[in-house]
Amino acid sequence: MSDQAENVSASLRDVRVWDPLLRLTHWSFPLLIPAMWWTAENSKWALHKRLGLVLFGLLVFRILWGFLGPETARFASFVKGPRAVLTYLRRGAQDDATAIGHSPLGGLSTVVLLAAMLFQVSLGLFAGDPYDGMTGPLNPLVGVALADTITEVHETFFWVIAALVGLHLAAITFYAVRGDDLLSPMVGGDRPPLEGVAGIGPMPWVRGLLACGFAGGIALWVAFGVPPLT
Repeated sequence: MSDQAENVSASLRDVRVWDPLLRLTHWSFPLLIPAMWWTAENSKWALHKRLGLVLFGLLVFRILWGFLGPETARFASFVKGPRAVLTYLRRGAQDDATAIGHSPLGGLSTVVLLAAMLFQVSLGLFAGDPYDGMTGPLNPLVGVALADTITEVHETFFWVIAALVGLHLAAITFYAVRGDDLLSPMVGGDRPPLEGVAGIGPMPWVRGLLACGFAGGIALWVAFGVPPLT
């Protein structure tokens, strides 16, 4: 009987949870955010601007990938209403033994972080003082007074990002203590076998390359100050 169970276990394959493009994007964020803080603190404005445009392009890609990517990358699979989040908080992981991807609470955390980063980098596109150093590529589109206000908000809102990142790390630690490893699947893409669960299937590389190209084009267009396309 035990031999039969071992054979069944050996026949099960790891479940693919996260695709390569999503993982690459995900791990770019914890590299870029501290780097942007450091460049701002040390007045490395040219590098700060370049990193901000890279972050903007990655966020555009992640939004596109939320509609074009595999199942676990799509917003439709993890953006749930308040009732689903409250139900998850009451029941914990009891009903999610065979679920892959973000939980309702994890999905809410993901959306909040993405929205906060997009808001922050958007402020940076307009921030700066043309009479006192580096400005964002869209700074000429707003007046000096408005740009000053945007710059102040941009500087302050970073600490909101830092707090959200701290909560994110605390949640990962909490789940790790409970025995639920969230980091390994985000590194390698797979999680241990789940009977009856096939994973996300083949990687849609054509859609991925198109999304990358479009996001890069948008970031480049913004870098040049959104000139007319005609």
